[in-house]
Amino acid sequence: QVQLVESGGGLVQAGGSLRLSCAASGRTFTRYVMGWFRQAPGKEREFVAAISWNGITTNYADSAKGRFTISRDNAKNTVYLQMNSLKPEDTAVYYCAAGTTVALIAPTLWNTWGQGTQVTVSS
Repeated sequence: QVQLVESGGGLVQAGGSLRLSCAASGRTFTRYVMGWFRQAPGKEREFVAAISWNGITTNYADSAKGRFTISRDNAKNTVYLQMNSLKPEDTAVYYCAAGTTVALIAPTLWNTWGQGTQVTVSS
């Protein structure tokens, strides 16, 4: 089983950018679809983006399309989330997850989770 550690969160002004990283341990990274989710205070965890094991197929939530880009480097066992044009409503704890299918957006269908990294966007 893979273990996940997120990094790269922080405080940024509206319109700014951040790049989140998720480092995976273990030799099985390429077996997994990787995804990013987020959870704002008082709200349910929601899907942000996912990427197939080979990086060819991606899936984005409507809120992320055109602003966020998910990518992965299998040689480094790392998945990234580049976030541009950030908005205050993007403020949340962002979680990395390992799963089986890019199209699955329900958090309950994803197997393994990191501890999360806080992203705060000020207006």
